[in-house]
Amino acid sequence: MGKPQMGSHEFTVPTQSCADVAPLPAERQNAEQAEATPSRPPPSSSDWRDSYRDVIRVREFQALWFAHALSMTGSYLLNIAVTVLVYQQTASALAAGVTLALTFLPQVVGGPLLSGLADLYPRRRVIIVSDVLRAVLIVAVGIPGLPIWAIWLLLFLSILPMVPFTAARAALLAEIVQGECYIAGSAIINMTSQAGTLVGLAAGGWVIATVGPNSAVMYNGLTFLIASAIVRLGVRPRPAPLGGGEESPTLWQVTRDGTRLVFQDPRLRTLGLFAWLASFYMVPYGLANPLVDEVGGGPTAAGMIMAGPSMGAMLGGFVLTRLISPDVRMRLIGPLAVIASVPLLLWLLHPPIWAMVALLVVSGMAASYQFVANAAFVLCVPAEGRGLAFGLVAAGLQAAQGIGIALGSLLAESAGTHAVVAVAGVLGIAGAAALAIPWSRLYAGAVTLMHQHEPAE
Repeated sequence: MGKPQMGSHEFTVPTQSCADVAPLPAERQNAEQAEATPSRPPPSSSDWRDSYRDVIRVREFQALWFAHALSMTGSYLLNIAVTVLVYQQTASALAAGVTLALTFLPQVVGGPLLSGLADLYPRRRVIIVSDVLRAVLIVAVGIPGLPIWAIWLLLFLSILPMVPFTAARAALLAEIVQGECYIAGSAIINMTSQAGTLVGLAAGGWVIATVGPNSAVMYNGLTFLIASAIVRLGVRPRPAPLGGGEESPTLWQVTRDGTRLVFQDPRLRTLGLFAWLASFYMVPYGLANPLVDEVGGGPTAAGMIMAGPSMGAMLGGFVLTRLISPDVRMRLIGPLAVIASVPLLLWLLHPPIWAMVALLVVSGMAASYQFVANAAFVLCVPAEGRGLAFGLVAAGLQAAQGIGIALGSLLAESAGTHAVVAVAGVLGIAGAAALAIPWSRLYAGAVTLMHQHEPAE
C-alpha cells in the first residue's frame, strides 16, 4: 500500500532516534529557533530497552507528562466532586447518573468536531488554551447555589476543551519524541492515567469530605491553571501543522479528510477497531455495584472491581513496553486483544469477589495492548493529521464504552449480571479474533510505516 493521503496532500510519517528532537520543516526552522531554543535530550543508546530512560530525560516530555498528570487528576476529582454535589442537592440517583453521563458525552460529541483544532493551530497553544478554559468553567461549576441545569451546562462545557487537549497532547508528543521513545513516552502517560484512576477512587471521597464538594470543585480548577503554566514554560513553540498558510484548510475540510484517512487505510482502521474492543471487556466495570451486591459486598468491593483493570493495565503495560521487543509486541496486539476478553467467560462459574478482581487484573494486563496500538496508530498517521485522527478514535472509544456499559446494565435486569459479563466476553473474543487475522498480515507494514523518515521540505 502507498503512503496514506489526506485530501490533496501527501504525507509521510517522520521517525527519529531517541536521542534526537523531532525536526521542524526546513523553511520554518530559523524563525522557530529565534523564538525558542530546542531542548536536546542527552545522547542515548539505540537499544530499545533504553527508551524509558531516554524519554524521561527529555525536558519537554517531563513538562508534558507532569502537566498531563495534573490535568488527569483534576478530571477524576471533578467527576467525583460534581456527582456528589448534584446528589447532595437533589438526593436523586437519576440526577447523579445523568451528571456522570455528562462527563462522557462531550468527548463523544466533540471528538469528530473539535479534534481538528489540534492540526489547524499550534498544538502547544491548543493545550494551554484548553486548560485555561477548563479552569475558568470548573471554578464556575463550584459556585454555591447554582441550579442543577446550570451545573450540568457548565460541566458539559468544561469537558469539551478536553477533546482538542487530548488530541493535541498525543500529536505534540510525537513531535517531541518518536520511534521507540514515543512508544515509551505514550506508555508512561497511559500508565499515569491508570494510576490517576486509582488515586481518584482512593482519595476523591476523602478530599470531598474534608473541604466539601463546592470547594473541591473550585480548588480543582487550579490544577488546570498550573498544568497550562507548566506547558507554557516547559514546551517550546512549534508551528501549526496545517494552519498559517495562504491556503489553510477549514475545520470542516480537516475533519472530512481525516475521517477518510482513518477509515480507508486498513492499518489505521484495524488499530482503531482494536481500541474500541474495550466496549466488551469493560462491561464488568459498569456492573461493579450489582455484581458485588449479588454476593453481599459493599462499596469497597465495588471499588476494587473497578480498580482491577487499571491495576492490570499498569503491570501489563510496563512489561509489554519495557521487556518485550518492538516487533514482537506489535505482533502480539492481536492475541492479547483476544485474551483480554477470555477472563469474562469465567463469570459463568459465579466467582467470589476476590476472584473477580483477580480476573479483571488479568484482563487488564492483556488489555495493555492498547498502549502499543495507541502509539502505533499515532505514528502511522501523517504528522499533519494526527490530532484529528487520534480524536476520532478516542471519541469512538468513549462512545463504545458508554454503549457497552449501558447495554450491559439494561440486559442485566433480565438476564442477570453474570450471564451478561460472559456474553460480553464471547463477543469480545469474536471481535478480537476477526481483527487479529488481518492484523497478522498488516502489522509488518505498520512497523515499516512507523519508521519511515520524513523527507526534507
